[in-house]
Amino acid sequence: MRRLAFFLATAAIAAAPAFALHQGHDAHQGHAMPAQEKPAAEPHAGHRPQQPIADPHAGHTPQPPTADPHAGHAEQPPAADPHAGHAMPSADPHAGHEMEADAAAPPKAPPPPGALSGPTHAADSVFGTERMAAARETLRAEHGDMRLGKLLVDRLEARIQDGRDGYAWDAEAWHGGDIDKIWLKTEGEGAFGGAIEAAEVQALWSHAIGPFFDLQAGLRYDIRPRPDRGHLVLGVQGLAPYWFEVDAAAFLSENGDLTARVEGEYDQRITQRLILQPRVEFDLAAQDVPELGIGSGLSTAELGLRLRYQIEPRFAPYVGVEYERAFGGTADFRRAAGDEVGGFGLLVGLRAWF
Repeated sequence: MRRLAFFLATAAIAAAPAFALHQGHDAHQGHAMPAQEKPAAEPHAGHRPQQPIADPHAGHTPQPPTADPHAGHAEQPPAADPHAGHAMPSADPHAGHEMEADAAAPPKAPPPPGALSGPTHAADSVFGTERMAAARETLRAEHGDMRLGKLLVDRLEARIQDGRDGYAWDAEAWHGGDIDKIWLKTEGEGAFGGAIEAAEVQALWSHAIGPFFDLQAGLRYDIRPRPDRGHLVLGVQGLAPYWFEVDAAAFLSENGDLTARVEGEYDQRITQRLILQPRVEFDLAAQDVPELGIGSGLSTAELGLRLRYQIEPRFAPYVGVEYERAFGGTADFRRAAGDEVGGFGLLVGLRAWF
C-alpha cells in the first residue's frame, strides 16, 4: 500500500511541470525553447492558430484596414481622393449640366426707358456744352487724329552680276493720319559707269479700306527708259495674313498701254537683330510695248533673299542673292538687243528709315 501511494505521489510530482508547461503554452503562445533562445525576428513559428498581435501575415477573417486607403471598399468612396469618379461633381465647373448654363445666364431684358432719357453727354449738364465740346475735340485730335510721316529706304544696294555690276534703289515716304495719307515712291536701277537704265516716281493718295490694307490712286512718271511717259495708277498696299507685305498696282500709260506690278516680301526674324527677308516681284503687260522692250503676258520676275542685321531698328545693312529673268516677248526683245535674258546676282545694301 505504501508502495502504491509512493508511486502515485511520484507520478503526480513528475506530471506537475508538464502540466504547468502546457498551461504556459496555452497562455503565452507556447514555445518549447527557453526564453533566452526565443527568436525575436521569427513571427511565423507554428502554434495553435490565433489572431496574431505582431504577425500581420497570419490568416484571419478579412477586415477593412484603417491605415490602408487603397483597400477595396464596396460602398465607401474615399473622402480624400479628389479623382474618384463621381457622377455629378459639384466642384467641377466643366461637368455637363444641361440646366446650369440657363440658370447662370444674365437676364436679356432691354434697358429700362430711363437709361436712355438723359443727355447724350452727361458732363454737359455740369460743365456746359461749349466747354465739353472743346474738350472732346482736343481728345479726338490728340488720340487718333495725329498727322505722322515716315521715310523708308527699303533697298539701296549694289549688284554684282558677272561683269554687269550695277546698283538699284527703292524708297517711299508718306504723311497723313490713320485713314488718308499722301505717298511718294521711287525706284530704279543702272550700271556702274553707265547711264540710269530705269527710274520712276509715283505720287499717290492712299485711303484705308480695312485695318491692314490701303487703296492707292495717283500718278506715275517714268524718267527712264526713253521715251519718258506718264501713267495713271490704281493699286492696293498692306499687310496680308501671316505678315506678308504686299504691294500690287496697275498702270495705264498716256499711250493706252496697260501694265501691272506685284511685289511681296516677308521678314523672318532669326534673332532680335538678324532678319531674313525673302522677296518676289512680277511685272506683267496686257500688250507688247516694243519701244520699251516689253512683251505681253508675264514680262519679268525677280526672286531675292536678303539677310540684314539691325544695328538699330532704323539702320540695317544686308547681304543677299537675287535671280532675275525675262519671259515671253520681253525675253525676245532682250535677245535681239544682245542682252542677257536673266541670271543671278550678289547683293550688298542698306535699309534705313527716318
